Amino acid sequence: MPRRKVRSHRIVQGTPNSAETNSTEQQTAIGSSNVPVTPEEPIEVQNETGRMRRGHGHTVLSDLYDLDPVERVQVSSNSFGQPVGSEARLLAEYMGILARNANMLPINFESWHKVPESNKNQALDNIKARFALEVSDAYVKKALGKRWRDHKSTLKKDYFKTKTTLEERLQNVPPGMLRYQWEEVVRFWTSKKGKKLEKKVSSNKNSLTQLGRKVLRV
Repeated sequence: MPRRKVRSHRIVQGTPNSAETNSTEQQTAIGSSNVPVTPEEPIEVQNETGRMRRGHGHTVLSDLYDLDPVERVQVSSNSFGQPVGSEARLLAEYMGILARNANMLPINFESWHKVPESNKNQALDNIKARFALEVSDAYVKKALGKRWRDHKSTLKKDYFKTKTTLEERLQNVPPGMLRYQWEEVVRFWTSKKGKKLEKKVSSNKNSLTQLGRKVLRV
């Protein structure tokens, strides 16, 4: 059967994920500026017999949905167990999509730690269906958590931190968001507990900023 061309990234076929075999002590968040930039290389696609083929071009997120069921983008890691190359950036973009999926990763939880493991595992399984990973499950979940927190922060800034009444905020449900989740998180943000948590987070950020400035002066 003729194969279509999958572009720009290494694609493997039927290769098990090796996440469980790698260290969980990675420090760099996927998609951060610390992900090493590597030149575009022809992709390698592996079939059932282990034979490889090469592709070309630039792969975008939409291409992930066109992969054959047995094909996955291979995400390699460096000696520190961190994902590298353009595949790592593609993975980061895809995790951003999952983090904004209200059904998969609901926002109506106080913190990432309180999001049920079943939801996190569902997101992880979804990733593994499209990526062959050389990084640990714990690493990917940590990166998902950062994306999830960033998403909540953006929603709070754009739809909650506005000069409107509580009722107007409750009615101003962001696109793609489930109403019940939005109402719950808005009520939490306006509660004493929510405001206390916001001050704590803001204080921690300021402390890190001050620490960074002191380091630069040394």
